Amino acid sequence: MSVATRRAFFAVTSASLAAPALAQGQAWPNRPVRLISPFAPGGPQDIPARFMVEFLTPRLGQPVIYEHRAGAGGSLGAQYVAQATDNHSFLITSSSIATLPAMRRDPGLDPLTDLQPVTLVTDAPLLISGRPNGPSDLAAYLARAKANPGKVSWGSSGVGSATHLAGALLMQRAGIELLHVPYRGATLAMNALLAGDIDSIITDVSIPLEHLRAGTLRPIGVTSTTRAPLLADVPAIIEQVPYYSVPFWFALMAPKAMPPEPIARLLAELAPLAAPESDLSRRMADRGSQLLLNGPAPLAARLRQEIPQWREVVAAAGIQPE
Repeated sequence: MSVATRRAFFAVTSASLAAPALAQGQAWPNRPVRLISPFAPGGPQDIPARFMVEFLTPRLGQPVIYEHRAGAGGSLGAQYVAQATDNHSFLITSSSIATLPAMRRDPGLDPLTDLQPVTLVTDAPLLISGRPNGPSDLAAYLARAKANPGKVSWGSSGVGSATHLAGALLMQRAGIELLHVPYRGATLAMNALLAGDIDSIITDVSIPLEHLRAGTLRPIGVTSTTRAPLLADVPAIIEQVPYYSVPFWFALMAPKAMPPEPIARLLAELAPLAAPESDLSRRMADRGSQLLLNGPAPLAARLRQEIPQWREVVAAAGIQPE
């Protein structure tokens, strides 16, 4: 082997040996960052997700891509992120991540052990809405349900959804029997209510908001522990049904194996959005949500509280996991 050949050989070998170390030492991110939604397009998570994509891309110096991987009640997208090894994939999910262990016989992951919390993104109440010719307020709604067991219907966005379990918990806490009518999404449930096919719906506040303002739907009660600022005249259900509350939230999660540096960088870049005067804070407030972005600990606490709670609710309601 000539001197020139030996030099070329050693140069290639040294470069190949150094490549992994160089890749490990590169500043994060060094490739596109992905936000994975486990839901179909058009849901309420799209607004904060798309805003964060636009906000983060110039600050991270890499494209931020928003992808939908829907199916199996949200478990497919969650599994995909849990198994990701690129340190650039995050899950933007809802409070339904806390219901997966209760609602699916084999969810394919454990939210507490296969994912790690990054931050709560938004927090909002769910809302019971009815038709203008239906019960005039929450007290009348509950009274009608008690007088007519199994005949007052409510539409949800699907079996096992947060809106389904919110109704199941209401029946348990209020001692009433409602008729559950599941739909493939909140918009279809709202359209059924407008058409007179059902008596009420439980949805995110933002879904029926324009109809509430127009008077074509009537707000009945919110599922938060206090009244919602956007609907100050609408009672919190807990005012008349003790121990009832169902927070509806969105959150960012990461694979359990992701190191702390990407999470710290992401949270640092998102921090300015948490200010009350930020565009996203105002946009979410206009839709009845509060922007949080408060780090891993509050999200971890919610998961530890809600996962066993929903197991109890599902068992008491006799809901069969899929």
